[in-house]
Amino acid sequence: MTTTTFSKEEKAAMKAAIAEKKAMQEGADAAAACDAAIAAMTGTDRELAEAFHQLVNENTTLAAKTWYGMPAYAAAEGKTVVAFKPGSKFKIRYATLEFQQAATLDDGNLWPVGFALTKMDDADKKRIADILKAAVVY
Repeated sequence: MTTTTFSKEEKAAMKAAIAEKKAMQEGADAAAACDAAIAAMTGTDRELAEAFHQLVNENTTLAAKTWYGMPAYAAAEGKTVVAFKPGSKFKIRYATLEFQQAATLDDGNLWPVGFALTKMDDADKKRIADILKAAVVY
């Protein structure tokens, strides 16, 4: 039997998306909202989100914002390119970097749009920076 009931976490994400849209219509500071979302995290999620935020800022011109309450980064026209999904938000063992339709990662008929992340060493940072650069067309 298929159920259409959303989890508590999914409902919270939907409410966050509605609040974000309303806040943006009222002129809220999207970058400050992203910073606040990262600051609200703890432990490994926060460390990874801070490192990812720095990589985005160093390697792209994407604008910080939130997307369903999570740190996200958008192209000039406002479309979300990538979001950082903390593992604790959905009670999973790893954070994810999730690329959206606006990302230009197309590679033939099949390409990855999500990456699990548990740690971030220098090699990982280089790989993420390369993926970010590929995801954004200037």
